[in-house]
Amino acid sequence: MGADHSAFTVMVVDDHPIWRDAVARDLAEEGFTVVATADGVGSARRRAAVVKPDVVVMDMRLSDGSGAGATAEVLTVSPSSRVLVLSASDERDDVLEAVKAGATGYLVKSASKGELAEAVRATGQGRAVFTPGLAGLVLGEYRRIARNPGGGAIPSLTDRETEILRYVAKGLTAKQIAEQLSLSHRTVENHVQATFRKLQVANRVELARYAIEHGLDQ
Repeated sequence: MGADHSAFTVMVVDDHPIWRDAVARDLAEEGFTVVATADGVGSARRRAAVVKPDVVVMDMRLSDGSGAGATAEVLTVSPSSRVLVLSASDERDDVLEAVKAGATGYLVKSASKGELAEAVRATGQGRAVFTPGLAGLVLGEYRRIARNPGGGAIPSLTDRETEILRYVAKGLTAKQIAEQLSLSHRTVENHVQATFRKLQVANRVELARYAIEHGLDQ
């Protein structure tokens, strides 16, 4: 990538044709190159394998499965892609599953065209896009994991990561948190990304443990 961050390639995955076309059109108008669209898990996987998009804008409800499932499939065939989840606000558990599957960003569908463009740009640059609701979800999930007996293999949050997520959950921006804690804006974002990565690791550990406990590894 050169200096022109708006030139990221994007794939839009949504099972509503009108919404999908509108998002694709909006992003094209903002200078992104929309290289593919898909309406489900299967088509998202097939197209991502061919076009290897920089950013995938992912709906949570698809014709043949979930956005979390599609996120995992896309990242299997195109590991360098980054996934931004677009979700209706009532799909919180699904959003958490998408983050566990590897999504690095989350935006509500009511976001403006400008907010969407900025979120896609940030995602393409490898920055975590998150909301107060998502920060609260992540904190809650770590509390649940911490209560899980025999959870020694699952990474826990550092005090600093917990502190930053609490600030995000209260509605502070990364810039405001950086000022409050005398950190750089980038450091704050790195801490948030670290929690996302830990959640993905925790998810893999939990899946492996579930498989072993239920004899699925035989």
